[in-house]
Amino acid sequence: MHYKKRTHTCGELRVSDIGKAVTLTGWVDTRRDLGGVVFIDLRDRYGKTQVVFNPQRNQKVHDLAGELRSEYVILVSGKVERRPAGTENPNLATGEIDIMADELTILNKADTPPFPIEDEVNVYEEARLQYRYLDLRRSPMQRNLITRHKMYLITREYFDELGFIEVETPVLMKSTPEGARDYLVPSRIHRGKFFALPQSPQTYKQILMVAGLDRYFQIVKCFRDEDLRADRQPEFTQIDVEMSFVDEDDVQKVVEELMARLFKEIKGIDIPTPFPRLTYKEAMETYGSDKPDTRFELKLTNINHVIQDSGFRVFSETVKKGGVVAGLVAPHCASYTRNQLDNLTDYTKSLGAGGLVWMRVMDGSIETPGEKFLGKETVNIILEEMQAKPGDLILLISETWMKAYTILGTLRLEMAKRLNLIDESKQAFVWITDFPMFEHDETEKRYVAVHHPFTSPKLEDLHLLDSEPLKARARAYDLVLNGNEIAGGSIRIYDRGLQSKVFNLLGIDDEQAKKKFGFMLDAFRYGAPPHGGIAFGFDRICMLLCGEKSIRDVIAFPKTTSAMSLMDDSPSEVDAKQLKELHIKIV
Repeated sequence: MHYKKRTHTCGELRVSDIGKAVTLTGWVDTRRDLGGVVFIDLRDRYGKTQVVFNPQRNQKVHDLAGELRSEYVILVSGKVERRPAGTENPNLATGEIDIMADELTILNKADTPPFPIEDEVNVYEEARLQYRYLDLRRSPMQRNLITRHKMYLITREYFDELGFIEVETPVLMKSTPEGARDYLVPSRIHRGKFFALPQSPQTYKQILMVAGLDRYFQIVKCFRDEDLRADRQPEFTQIDVEMSFVDEDDVQKVVEELMARLFKEIKGIDIPTPFPRLTYKEAMETYGSDKPDTRFELKLTNINHVIQDSGFRVFSETVKKGGVVAGLVAPHCASYTRNQLDNLTDYTKSLGAGGLVWMRVMDGSIETPGEKFLGKETVNIILEEMQAKPGDLILLISETWMKAYTILGTLRLEMAKRLNLIDESKQAFVWITDFPMFEHDETEKRYVAVHHPFTSPKLEDLHLLDSEPLKARARAYDLVLNGNEIAGGSIRIYDRGLQSKVFNLLGIDDEQAKKKFGFMLDAFRYGAPPHGGIAFGFDRICMLLCGEKSIRDVIAFPKTTSAMSLMDDSPSEVDAKQLKELHIKIV
């Protein structure tokens, strides 16, 4: 079929175009029949334009317009005219003009869609994902993908200016599981052998530093076959960065300036640099999280020194065993009823706490069930220590260090939501540094890397690897924005001896190390430079820039939380012939 080519998009025409003969293409957004004259809003990804079909202008075209329904794909030719005074639409960029139709071609008819193509749709996400091609017609989704596109451009331009080169690394690689589970790809040619999809290009980017490429970046797909949480995807996108001859400050400065540029160019927001820095210990003990939301205060306070000798055995025994008694002050919450306080206690117990001690600070008095155990004097010292004012509510938890602060961190966020303390207009960046190198996995009874096995320990903690590995700190750093970890990286190990020692601590002996990472250790034999890097969660940054609550809303074709694609019904079964070629038998 031959038809005219469009001359303009549906978001382009203005008063300056009045009198022009134009051709538009797009989807019928809405159709209205007013007194014999048919009006439609024609939509494409650039906007909407109102088209008028008047029988006095062209009866045949008007009659054909009577057949139009939502989502029909059409071509319209006509003349641009000013809308009659008082009928302008200030909500549309094209709201001052109409197209008076002279020609109409219905390019394709459409069934009634399962949900309306509108900015706000009240429909289950499963339906949106099943009919993703319809969901993506909605302008908020298109805006998100356009923002994502701008992020790609800004990122590439920024790193190019700084002398970085983008290098593609393999998507089919060796399986080296040391984090999440790998996705495996069977080899047809090499029977019984498998490739893995990369969880990250970690080993490749370090080898690129050995290769002398000095400043590398890549916008790269990564894959993890993990038990999914609400906002995780089995395939996701990273901005991957590695640099030679650098320390932490060098990497962090490059990151900060990229963040500042993204927010300036996409949102018009000036982000001050450098970003604040907190050690892991400071973050946990102040905010109860290694990805703290610092848009509001509500800081935690440790009161061990106040209550360690008190008669309240729950508190004093915890301190004797090396645990923590700590809490927070909920402003203006002394008015909480006993029922509300019981609900709050149940909430903290659901998080794993043994209990919750509360203190209502009144004018001239403090009301707490703990007073008979603590004594009035200790209660007053706690009040002073926590800087609580009349009308405030003190909430205290007694647990092991990690448990106490983790529970308090969750409670802090819950109280902030209840009290509406979070300023959504703020952009609060913070670096978290000095993470532990290792943690102890109780199930496997061994040390595991907090970041990954190639992270360098802090030089002043090297001696601890032999005596107290759990006390060794890593040269690792995470970037947090509004309580979301958006980037994580480290200065790497580049010495073969130190790398072997770390592998051994992680339960990877020399033989296993050679089998898993031999290619990398071999590369280190030929002059590896000091190097470090970082990886950004591209989807999460895009989500925050777009003001969305889920990364699925900034990915064109995401998976569900159970790692399924509802639109194309994958993963799916394959036929017996394919399995036979791959030497695979399903049991």
